[in-house]
Amino acid sequence: MKLEIYIKERERKRKRKRKRRRKRKRERERERERERERERKREREREREREKEREKEREREREREREKEKEREREREKEREKERKERKRKKRKKKEKKKEKKKEFFFLILAW
Repeated sequence: MKLEIYIKERERKRKRKRKRRRKRKRERERERERERERERKREREREREREKEREKEREREREREREKEKEREREREKEREKERKERKRKKRKKKEKKKEKKKEFFFLILAW
């Protein structure tokens, strides 16, 4: 009789112990999973931040490129302006030379 009670009691304790172990195991597993999820979330957040930074850097790069292009355009414009002035100057000189020849011709006729 006592032996049966003892055996039942022991069996009950073993079951309880096993149940607790399983419960703790499940709890640890859940905790690990939650931790992994938090880590994934943090990683996604960090990736988002890195992407924002990369985007900002690309934008800055585009801005620098636009500035360079503007500068090149200003340089080309200056060059065109110089060329225009040079053509005008040559044209003026040519006109002056022509006028000079007319004067010389006129004076030659007068002198004759």
